Amino acid sequence: MSAQSGQQVKKPFLYVVVCAAGIAGEVGQLISAAQQRGWDVGVVATPQGLTFIDASAVEAQTGYPIRSAWRSPGEPRPLPDPDAIAVVPATFNTVNKWAAGISDTLALGILCEAYGFGIPTAVLPYVNSAQAAHPAYAESLRRLRDMGILVGSYEPHPPKAGGAAGQFRWEEALELLAPRVFG
Repeated sequence: MSAQSGQQVKKPFLYVVVCAAGIAGEVGQLISAAQQRGWDVGVVATPQGLTFIDASAVEAQTGYPIRSAWRSPGEPRPLPDPDAIAVVPATFNTVNKWAAGISDTLALGILCEAYGFGIPTAVLPYVNSAQAAHPAYAESLRRLRDMGILVGSYEPHPPKAGGAAGQFRWEEALELLAPRVFG
């Protein structure tokens, strides 16, 4: 509440788009960090990403239902419009489909539309080095950067080893977005 006006101050709303990566179950770290920095948070998961997280725990932490599927016509919107979006962790599949403009899931549909709405968006890819070696991946990251998407610095991990989850900087998405949202 603002002391002068007596009115509730609206917090910026962050969508966290979660993909099917081995570290997705730790997304609560990003949610906590965002909430501590003054964000309200809602989670949108890819259909496969939904299977990698504890949905009940995430919903309890955010206070919002997780979105993963399209709404029926006339169904109320369960999340407010986003002020920013963090795609964390982002898989090879999501990065490439998003850059190509493929909108075959709710998460990708939101990401493709966010560009047209000018919503600040950060992506922290989580891929292995064999996937990152594919020429489509580098081209997709270039296209996302050209679109104004803020791309994180995570270095691909070795194939079949899983990444070092402890080295993944969840907060980097917030660091990338803060200047765009908080000025």
